[in-house]
Amino acid sequence: MKKQVVANGVHDYTAPEDYIPPRSPEVQKHLEWFMGQKLGFMMHWAPGCQLGTYESWPLSDGDAEWSQEDFTWDDAETCKQQYWEANKTFNPVKFDPAAWAQLASECGFRYLLFTTKHHDGFCMFDTKTTDYKITAPDCPFHTHRDADVVGALYREFRKRGLAISTYFSKPDWHSPYYWCPEFGTAPTRNVNYDVAEHPEIWEKYVNFVHEQIRELCTNYGKIDVLWLDGGWVRPDNMGQDIRLGEIVEEIRSTTQPHLIVCERTCGGEYENFITPEKTVPEEAVNVPWETCTTLGDKFSFHYTDNFKSGRELVHLLLDVVSKGGNLALNLAPQPDGMLPQPAVRSLREMGAWLKMFGDGIYETHLCAPYFEEKLFYTQKADTVFAFYAYDDVPVLPKKLTLHTEKTVSKVTCERTGQTVKFRKADNSVTLFLEEIAMGGAFYAECFVLE
Repeated sequence: MKKQVVANGVHDYTAPEDYIPPRSPEVQKHLEWFMGQKLGFMMHWAPGCQLGTYESWPLSDGDAEWSQEDFTWDDAETCKQQYWEANKTFNPVKFDPAAWAQLASECGFRYLLFTTKHHDGFCMFDTKTTDYKITAPDCPFHTHRDADVVGALYREFRKRGLAISTYFSKPDWHSPYYWCPEFGTAPTRNVNYDVAEHPEIWEKYVNFVHEQIRELCTNYGKIDVLWLDGGWVRPDNMGQDIRLGEIVEEIRSTTQPHLIVCERTCGGEYENFITPEKTVPEEAVNVPWETCTTLGDKFSFHYTDNFKSGRELVHLLLDVVSKGGNLALNLAPQPDGMLPQPAVRSLREMGAWLKMFGDGIYETHLCAPYFEEKLFYTQKADTVFAFYAYDDVPVLPKKLTLHTEKTVSKVTCERTGQTVKFRKADNSVTLFLEEIAMGGAFYAECFVLE
């Protein structure tokens, strides 16, 4: 049966009705835990950030119409060559993994989702499979104490109790076994030779990919999620079968028995959660899912990016969590290793809100009716959290009707600790809010129903 997809966001994503739960009880248990983490710090970072353009995509002529729009200083071929060679000038001396991890912790993030390798093939970890990597001698940063960026980040984020989700690109345009030089230029994002006619080349590529995944899941401690991008690399597209099951089951049987895998957009038993991109599903979804979206306009670093406000981030998080999902929020670091300060301000604003209201966010579950105009519902055990989203100026109505089938004995305003007067009716509770103190109110209010 053909896989159904939802056409929304950057690309189609697997329809919830086609979701296949993992078979392993240990993976199921870890997946349930992961879906309670709710907020992930996603980061796209590689030498190409120095050019202030899209990450990897300008190298694919099949995607040139949109991806090469930032190539304004020279012809496209020259710019592509400069992109390929950006590793030779990449020296982010202000990189401070401890500061990044501390910021993430203070702002309410529960896990890191970092690009160990994007489609361009540059490895931000110390691999033995290629010299196109952050620790190679031709990269100025290789002498830094934290030159193995992945290792440094995983160390510091774990110190603060954050989980690790490992982004890894299945396609690798730098590999001679994917874009093979003997077959000329690569006109599209796909492999540039016939896999059926050259199985020996493809086998080398499969072994290459397996070894890199093996390194990431063996040399860097506990990995909670293996997050695989490049969904067009799959058996039904030009025979691009990387035999994912072989390497996943090897890892689960040796070093990482709990390992959650997300072969995003591909469906099947190794897409353990669904990943809408730069969109939020219109309705609540009762299977595991995570939306990945951006704090700014794009996933990659751009010098002129615009960033969401703290209020926008809180409302986005409420939209995602009330529908049962996790939010992977992407911020691209600067070429010098610092994080853009306007974005950091927004993150701190979101973090201040989460310090006050996080109990209704983390480890919560779906709660009907999920969301209504300005209202978002979550549930933890027998407690219901009802969030009221503010406009620019925080104002509460005198009366607010919540829809719930729960038997309510007490309602509390979480911010002030005040007990709220209410009247119960069939499937609804009307709150009387005139006495709620408004000093210090911001972004969204939370009422706890017990």
